[in-house]
Amino acid sequence: MEILYLLIPLSVVLVFVIGAAFWWSLKSGQYDDLEGPGHRVLMDDDKPERGKADE
Repeated sequence: MEILYLLIPLSVVLVFVIGAAFWWSLKSGQYDDLEGPGHRVLMDDDKPERGKADE
C-alpha cells in the first residue's frame, strides 16, 4: 500500500512530462506536413547535375 504513495505522484509527473513534450512537438511544427517527405523520396530529378564533365 505504501508503494502507491510513490507510484501515483510519479505517474502524474510522467503524464505532465509527456504532455509537455507533445505540446512542444506541436508548436515546433513536427506534424505540419506528414506526406511531403514521402512524396519527395519518390520524385526523380529529370535534370542531371552539372559537373566538371559538362563544362
